[in-house]
Amino acid sequence: MGKRKTKKRVPRQTDVNRAAKRLHKALTKQTKSVLLDLIVDVASKDRTIMRKLEEQFDIEAPTGELVAATRQAISDATDFDDREVNYNFDYDYQAYETVGRNLKRLVDLRCFSEAMELSVELMGQGSYQVESSDEGLMTADIEECLQIVIKAITKSDLPAAEVTAWCVEMTKRDRVGFICDGDLAVLAKKVKR
Repeated sequence: MGKRKTKKRVPRQTDVNRAAKRLHKALTKQTKSVLLDLIVDVASKDRTIMRKLEEQFDIEAPTGELVAATRQAISDATDFDDREVNYNFDYDYQAYETVGRNLKRLVDLRCFSEAMELSVELMGQGSYQVESSDEGLMTADIEECLQIVIKAITKSDLPAAEVTAWCVEMTKRDRVGFICDGDLAVLAKKVKR
């Protein structure tokens, strides 16, 4: 005779609210130092929480750390389970928001080469994610991030050869052939003139 499987109990919203109230009450009894240590500890173990706190408190990082954080956010944003190829799988849209915010910071700091390098990485990994999904729902998120760099480069005084090489590399990395293709073509033509 087979064993009966017991259903997992899903907490009701009222249970969650009660737990949140108990947590709130316990936290109000703690010192500021204890709470700060707890927040930093939790954030250091969870990149989603870390990104949320950095966004909430507009934490500026040195360029090297900003590049590393952007690279990690690209990895998180474009990550998916290979077993879900050709399905509409979940993706980390908040990581895409972080990528966009960090690319904006880099171009504001006039760190164009870093922003361009990260854009190439995003194009490669992001277009693979689009190619692997059923409907490519993340395409708009990818394009939104890349538009930040494309617009900044359009207004920059970077050498034409460098911009042209970047446009060619971006087009090569695009596995689906349509991510920002029109904007890259316009930019390449503009610099040739």
